[in-house]
Amino acid sequence: MARLARLSIEGELHLILQRGNNAQPVFQDDADRASYLQTLAAAAPACGLAVHGYALLHNQVHLLATPAAADSLSSCMQTLGRQYVARFNRRHGRTGTLWEGRFRATVIEAERWFLDALVFVDSAAERAGLGAVWPWSSTLHHLGLRRDPVITEHRAFWALGNTPFDREAAFRAQLSRGLSSARVEELSQAQHKGWVLGSPAFLATMAQRTPRPLAPRPRGRPRKTDAGGAAPGSGSD
Repeated sequence: MARLARLSIEGELHLILQRGNNAQPVFQDDADRASYLQTLAAAAPACGLAVHGYALLHNQVHLLATPAAADSLSSCMQTLGRQYVARFNRRHGRTGTLWEGRFRATVIEAERWFLDALVFVDSAAERAGLGAVWPWSSTLHHLGLRRDPVITEHRAFWALGNTPFDREAAFRAQLSRGLSSARVEELSQAQHKGWVLGSPAFLATMAQRTPRPLAPRPRGRPRKTDAGGAAPGSGSD
């Protein structure tokens, strides 16, 4: 693993985290969640961001997405922050910030990590105690129970089978198996800290495509994470 200094690399898979300021809720009810998804559904294609998975938890959002251009991810997140927060504040009679600073993100090698990353996102609600099939996530889409306009299916998802039924069945089996606690920790730490996940060849390629060097991941035991998958009490890098 290596750390990517908050860069967005076009055409590569990104695992993204938005958290509420001081761990405060960013959604008060389903109307707020619907408003966020409405904003995301409009902003993502306009900015050139393909969203492959999402989970809206009480105080954080997980996204799995691929930007078409270097600024696609930041542009989309800025639009989300500006438009959604304005609606949220008006609706709840509040002012000020909602999110904890900038979003967190890391680049991951799709060929090796896509399926685990998708399970990580689609099972985030279950880890947070919200149920195995949380309606405010992309889980229902990937299980074939709903067609979600927010979602653009990744080529690695299509590789699960020749037909929608085959792909949905394969993903259902993978979601049922779940991820080991070690794999959840690895993805969570990479997401929060910006450690790039991939093979040595992938890391070398990413280093060549960035204007600054990638620093190696610090050695040592990773920190424990909360149920939502983000390291607690870590407001800075």
